[in-house]
Amino acid sequence: MKLAFSTLGVPGLPMAEVIRLAAEHGYQGVELRAHPEEPVHPGLPKAERAAVADEFKRGGVEILTVAGYVRVAAEGDDQPVLDELAGLIELARDLGASNVRVFPGGGDQEHDAADATAARRLAAAAPYAADLGVRILLETHDSHRAGVDVARVVGTVGHGSIGALWDVMHTWLAGEEPVASHAVLAPHLGYVQVKDIASAEDTTPVALGAGVLPLRACLDTLDADSWVCWEYEKRWHPGAAELPGMLAAGREHLLRLGAPKG
Repeated sequence: MKLAFSTLGVPGLPMAEVIRLAAEHGYQGVELRAHPEEPVHPGLPKAERAAVADEFKRGGVEILTVAGYVRVAAEGDDQPVLDELAGLIELARDLGASNVRVFPGGGDQEHDAADATAARRLAAAAPYAADLGVRILLETHDSHRAGVDVARVVGTVGHGSIGALWDVMHTWLAGEEPVASHAVLAPHLGYVQVKDIASAEDTTPVALGAGVLPLRACLDTLDADSWVCWEYEKRWHPGAAELPGMLAAGREHLLRLGAPKG
């Protein structure tokens, strides 16, 4: 198992500090939140992108994903969505990241309409992503929080540059068992986002193992070389404990859960 953490847990932290935390605590990768309030975002000039990529390479830490906020099933014209998605793909290419994360964002539309919009836009973006060596991952989230929902869209596209990102909180909140989530997502799976929360009613982030999410059952479904990323949502819960002090214990907990059984 290869481990990463999301910079959503350390909002605004300079990249040098992100790299230091990953290297010191045994995380091989980082999921970079790509937003204008963060150090790395689609508006970053080319020279600065190259400097960030070089900094991560020298630090021995992989940029696993550029985590964007494109909502591919949202109502409205396609072109603004495709333009925003192209910007994220180019940012990922420039940083040497393997993936771009996108959300469904289908709102209250009927499933068929939201699915069709998302599939059409992802299919349109897929050749460009392939040319740039980047994979677009649709996260189990919002309007498509179950694995079966995301698999339905990604399967419709049927392109190798379009995959799935399994956020275990959302599939659990959707009432989907981990084995069922994995079964439908496995043909498309990029990697898994883990976290832990206080309860279904209180999604405040807590230390891994201190909450209610079925992390062992999720990790039991994965291959030994799978990427697992800890998404600690400190940005949305400023009163939550600080992530850096929990990184070592979180890594050990994930490695224990993911160790071969028997």
